[in-house]
Amino acid sequence: MGEERQFKNNYLKAKDALLNDASICKENRILFNKFFEFEEYKLKRINGLSNLDNRNYKTLNLYVQRFRNVNKWFLNKPWIQITKQDIKKVYDDLEDGKILTKYGVPFKSRNTYYSKIFKSKPFELAEKSEIAKQVIQFTRKDHKEVRFVIEEDFKKIISNANKPLHRLLLWLAFDIGENISALLQLKKSDFYKQLDDTKEFEYRVNLRKDIIKRSRR
Repeated sequence: MGEERQFKNNYLKAKDALLNDASICKENRILFNKFFEFEEYKLKRINGLSNLDNRNYKTLNLYVQRFRNVNKWFLNKPWIQITKQDIKKVYDDLEDGKILTKYGVPFKSRNTYYSKIFKSKPFELAEKSEIAKQVIQFTRKDHKEVRFVIEEDFKKIISNANKPLHRLLLWLAFDIGENISALLQLKKSDFYKQLDDTKEFEYRVNLRKDIIKRSRR
């Protein structure tokens, strides 16, 4: 429960800071608030929840920074007033690598902004989503390099883990391929002791639905 409160508090704090940031024009803050009201309700209904869970809060929290970035790209202009030319300039600047992250590199998550902001509900609230769809017709497909670690190299990593708990987490991650966030939420009751085919004891891991990403279920 403590972790769930933390995710919720982080989101509510970030949202409150965004909606009360006087450096952002009032029109956009009103629009952001309308979006969060819509999205919070949508996430509860489509997931059959009476209350938002950790994954929902993490999703919502991502929108806070996205809104800050997009607001900056449009120079704090009210989204209800931006033009097709404004959208095209931001789109071209993103694609040409002229808009940089805080680390001074081009945004790699451009498609996420196109699908989650420009062509979706936030711009729909500003009545600009159809214009954005006309402008953003061509997007490059992301071809992510497959990264893997062979067992020989993995054992070298294990040899540097001093604590048994750390070795356990590393082997779990290597064996079942689940991310560390889910593994850290495992409980003793999630492990079942059983006999394998050779009559030796082994443990079966139950990855609860509430700790893994919905896309991995």
